[in-house]
Amino acid sequence: MARSPEDSLKATLARVAPGTELRDGLERILRGRTGALIVMGFDRTVDSICSGGFDIGIDFSPTRLRELAKMDGAIVCDKDAKTILRAAVQLVPDHTIETHESGTRHRTAERVAIETGFPVISVSQSMQIIQLYVGGLRHVLEGSEPVLARANQALATLERYRARLDQVTNSLSALEIEAMVTVRDVAVTLQRQEMVRRISEEISQYVLELGVDGRLLSLQLEELTAGLGPGSEMIVRDYADLQDGSQRPEDQVATLQNLSSSDMVDLSKIAAVVGFQPGQDSLEAVVQPRGYRLLSNIKSVPPAVSNRLVDHFGGLQNLMAANIDDLMTVDGIGEQRARTVREGLSRIAETSLLDRFM
Repeated sequence: MARSPEDSLKATLARVAPGTELRDGLERILRGRTGALIVMGFDRTVDSICSGGFDIGIDFSPTRLRELAKMDGAIVCDKDAKTILRAAVQLVPDHTIETHESGTRHRTAERVAIETGFPVISVSQSMQIIQLYVGGLRHVLEGSEPVLARANQALATLERYRARLDQVTNSLSALEIEAMVTVRDVAVTLQRQEMVRRISEEISQYVLELGVDGRLLSLQLEELTAGLGPGSEMIVRDYADLQDGSQRPEDQVATLQNLSSSDMVDLSKIAAVVGFQPGQDSLEAVVQPRGYRLLSNIKSVPPAVSNRLVDHFGGLQNLMAANIDDLMTVDGIGEQRARTVREGLSRIAETSLLDRFM
């Protein structure tokens, strides 16, 4: 399956991150105040737009990249930047490809990236910046200091949102056990989960850009995202109207993830994604969960067993009221597993209620 431009950009950022040979070569070019145009890949399409230059086929090294950049023309490497294939090449991409760049080097870089599908790196001699072109995307490569500053700010934001997510998740569990959940409670939990996901993805991008300089940042991110538990899909499965089968839970989660930042502030729009009627009044309506989310917190209960339990009892309240004998009437549930489910739900209920009222 072909990768999206966003995935290709992430892979390219990892290849040019601090600590890599390619990044070392690019910084040598910047310090030497020399421009460069580097194509990260070679195939028939790239060959067809190359004119002149030299076929060299030598192993990649930062010093060789720097020396070859002194010559006019582009440099062509293999996709992993292990071999420099050609140098001093004139690139002649399709001039009808639309570009928003103005400089000759940047216009060529963008058109080559779009036409070939390979990443293209442009080093500007006058502006002293490195730009990546991947498909139709453009990304300016920055030094570690400004990226670290933004990453630390994002980490502080993630810490606050994670603390709030833990609060609303524990509150939702307690309300589910008491059968007092409203649409607002569901929407707020989905909102916080999605915000934590978005901030985590942003920090992951910073980790890629920082390379060896992002090791501590990566550890902090892992610590803040550890133990997040069931994601948005479990909440959607608990509350969404799935009777007509028109939408799968993963489709609704994808819709939630595609909401704009302004829509994420509107709880009514988040509730509408799950299938609740839009409007402020509907946020106070009481709803009943099916029980998927709480069952997923019992590690020894596989999803197939959870599905049978929910299908049999029809909702969390009936499931909470079931004793071991009732649980054993479900296909594939023996005494040991029934005891595990009963004790697991009781433990979750006790913990959630204690957390709420303490």
